[in-house]
Amino acid sequence: MAASFEMRCIECGKAHDMTRPAYACTDCGNLLEIALNRNAALDRLSKVDWKRRPISVWRYKELIPVGGKAELFSLNEGGTPLLECHNLADELGMKSLRVKFDGMNPTGSFKDRGMTVGITKAKELGMKTVACASTGNTSASLAAYAGLAGLKCVVLIPEGKVALGKLAQAMMHGATVVTVKGNFDQALDIVMKASGKLGMYVLNSVNPFRLEGQKTAAFEISDQMNGASPDYLYIPVGNGGNSAAYWKGFAEYESLGLTKGLPIFRGIQAEGSAPIAHMFESNARELSPVQKPETVATAIRIGNPANWKKTVRAVKESGGSVSTVTDGQILEAQKNLAKKEGIFAEPAGAAALAGLIKDIEAGEIDRTSSVVCVSTGHGLKDPDVAISQSAKPRTIEASLDALQKLLGGD
Repeated sequence: MAASFEMRCIECGKAHDMTRPAYACTDCGNLLEIALNRNAALDRLSKVDWKRRPISVWRYKELIPVGGKAELFSLNEGGTPLLECHNLADELGMKSLRVKFDGMNPTGSFKDRGMTVGITKAKELGMKTVACASTGNTSASLAAYAGLAGLKCVVLIPEGKVALGKLAQAMMHGATVVTVKGNFDQALDIVMKASGKLGMYVLNSVNPFRLEGQKTAAFEISDQMNGASPDYLYIPVGNGGNSAAYWKGFAEYESLGLTKGLPIFRGIQAEGSAPIAHMFESNARELSPVQKPETVATAIRIGNPANWKKTVRAVKESGGSVSTVTDGQILEAQKNLAKKEGIFAEPAGAAALAGLIKDIEAGEIDRTSSVVCVSTGHGLKDPDVAISQSAKPRTIEASLDALQKLLGGD
C-alpha cells in the first residue's frame, strides 16, 4: 500500500505516517491529503476484473487507501442513481441535465461514502471511539457505521440547529449525542481538541481518509456516463470536503485514462452562509469566516469551512467558481425536483439546482452543455421544511360525494 498512496500536506508537501491518526501537518498546520501513485494504481487495477463488480464505493477499492487485508465495514453504500431530468431540462431549454442523487445512500446522504472508508480505517488503526461535529448528516452516518463496527460514537451538534430526521438517526443508532451552545464551527473546535486528549478518532472532513470514500461519486458519474465527464458539475458547498473530493475523483480517473475530460465546477453556497463564495466575489486570498451563518439548508450552514483551501484549489483548477443562492431559490428548486422529477432532496441537496437555474437565467452557461447537479441528501432528513412549504391535507366526510365535491367533480 505504501507504494500506491502517500499522505502529505496540501501546502508544504511533507509526508506523514498513514498508520497513525493525523489531521494536520506537523510542520505548517495545514490539512492533509492522500496522493495516489498512478503507475501503482494501474498495476493494482490490472490484476483484478474490477469493472465486473457492482457499482458502489468498494468497486474501486484498489483506488482507496486501506490495507489489503483490512476488514471492510459497508452497508452497500454508493451506486446511487444518476437521474436524467428531462422535464426540468425542457423547461430550462437545456440539452442535458442529470442529478446525482446521493440521498439514496443507506443513511440518506453522501456522508456514507466517506464513513465506510473512515470507519474501516479507524478499525485498521485500532481505534475504540470515533467522534465528529455535525450539522446532522455526518452524525447520522457516523453513528450507523460505528454501530456496524462496534465502536463507541460521540457526536457534537449545535443546539437547536439540526434537522429532526438527522438527529433521530444519530440517537437511534446509539451515538452519545452532545448539544453545544454554539454553532458548528465551535463544536468542531471542541472535537479537534478532544481527539488527542480523549483518544477519539475524528471523522469530520478534516480526516483525509473520509474524502477518499467521497471521491468515488465522481468515479461513478464517469462510469454512468460511459467513460465521459459532464461539462459542468454543480455542487453545494458547506465545509468544502465534498467538492474537493469530487474534483480529486475526476482528476484521478482522468489521469488513469478512465474518463474523458474534466468538468468545470460551480460551487453553490447559501446566501447567509457563504464565506467561500465571498472569496471568489472579492478575489480574496484568505477566508473571512461568517460569524453567524444562517440558512434553511442546515447541511451547509457553516461559517468557517475547514476545507476551504482544498475547495478553492479544486474549483480554480477546474476553471470554475463559487456563488450564492437565496433560501427562497433553494426551496423553489427543492419543490421543482420533487414535483417535476420525483426527486425528494433536502434543502442543501437542492442548492446545486438552484445555482444552475440562476446561471441559466443569467446566461452564464451554454444550454447545450451537459450538466450534473449533485444532490447530497434525502428530503426525509428535514421533514419540517418540506411540510412548512406544502399545502395542508384537506379533510372531508367519509363519502364519495364529499370527495367529488372537493375535487370539483359533477
